[in-house]
Amino acid sequence: MLSFTAKLYGIFLKFQQRYNLYNLTQSALHGHDVDPFGITSRHEEPTAPSNPSFHDGVATKDIHIDPFSSLCVRIFLPDTVVNSNLTTITKENGGLGYGGYAPSTGKRHKKLPVMLQFHGGAFVGGSNDSVGNDAFCRRIAKLCDVIVVAVGYRLAPESRYPAAFEDGLKVLNWLGKQANLAECGQWTGNGRRKMDSHVFDGFGSSMAEPWLAAHGDPSRCVLLGISCGANIADYVARKAVEAGKLLDPVKVVAQVLMYPFFIGSNPMNSEIKLANSYFYDKSTCMLAWKLFLPEEEFNLDHPAANPLIPGRQPPLKFMPPTLTVVAEQDWMRDRAIAYSEELRKVKIDAPVLDYKDAVHEFATLNMFLDTPEAQACAEDIAIWVKNSRLQGSNSKVGGLMIRVPVRLSQSLSLPPSNMNRTGLDVNEF
Repeated sequence: MLSFTAKLYGIFLKFQQRYNLYNLTQSALHGHDVDPFGITSRHEEPTAPSNPSFHDGVATKDIHIDPFSSLCVRIFLPDTVVNSNLTTITKENGGLGYGGYAPSTGKRHKKLPVMLQFHGGAFVGGSNDSVGNDAFCRRIAKLCDVIVVAVGYRLAPESRYPAAFEDGLKVLNWLGKQANLAECGQWTGNGRRKMDSHVFDGFGSSMAEPWLAAHGDPSRCVLLGISCGANIADYVARKAVEAGKLLDPVKVVAQVLMYPFFIGSNPMNSEIKLANSYFYDKSTCMLAWKLFLPEEEFNLDHPAANPLIPGRQPPLKFMPPTLTVVAEQDWMRDRAIAYSEELRKVKIDAPVLDYKDAVHEFATLNMFLDTPEAQACAEDIAIWVKNSRLQGSNSKVGGLMIRVPVRLSQSLSLPPSNMNRTGLDVNEF
């Protein structure tokens, strides 16, 4: 049951969202929203600065990766990749020129999976460097032991569909470019291998990103999307399937969809029953969809909105293992569950974690990050991600819908014979 304080904050948040959406709508009506370069954050949302030194077990850095747009990423590197003796770059005169972590050249480094993370915000808000997203990505980087690449995609209405989706795909291709640059940097001119990854591209202006070159394993790429970011993640996964070996060495091995921002013209039960739910109600989200989709393309059965429309490509049987997180008090839950069921029908590992008494973004919204539920959800995701990236479609929790009133971590360590039942309730154990 939601506390009185949470309910009160939920009401306040809805009023604030409607006010912000109204202002964005007025700006769009007057033609003030056109910005080819785009924006990736809004001034009223607090942000966390990056810190290339290991702070609380994670180092971070920001990179602007597209000269023609505002597309950027924040990299989260857990300290498990290094020993206690961290390497720093110093000036020739002995003064400290760069206080952050820099991988040593000429040696082998520990490799970690790379997770592309797409923040929430209904396509019109949020950012990859917001206080809440920064804290969540730090938590995931440590628990999953992965390098998190948080994507700062362009926001609507300044950049409407398909800008955010294209940005997600650009980052996946950028990751492949970084891997190829790093590989090129490991060979000398006489064909002998060397342990150095500093290579300039054709313009002579950029080199392989050192953290990813030293520690990233693009063949174990996981996608994680929050709310509308889950829609982007699913799109990127589909495009990765279509690209196949053209993406080598990048391989998407799994995706995590946290309370996806799905909708459709034929409402499902939760979309009717929970339409006025706390924090994010249906009418407010409809305003966001109108700001995101171009006016001539507005349709609740748009491919960006409804994953259940027939004829979507590629066939679902080629999709990667997909973990879906839903909340009991979220009006979008039923369509996310239905999509997971469609994946399971074609033998894709697609469990659903259904959290009791939870609301949309219960594990990622800034005010909820310190709650036991948010911590437990991150731990549950880490268990599945670690299992999926090692075993792929043979993950032992495939084909489940697990209702989570308490921590799931204990139930996930049960013998496989207990994990094959649909509608599992952890209260049984």
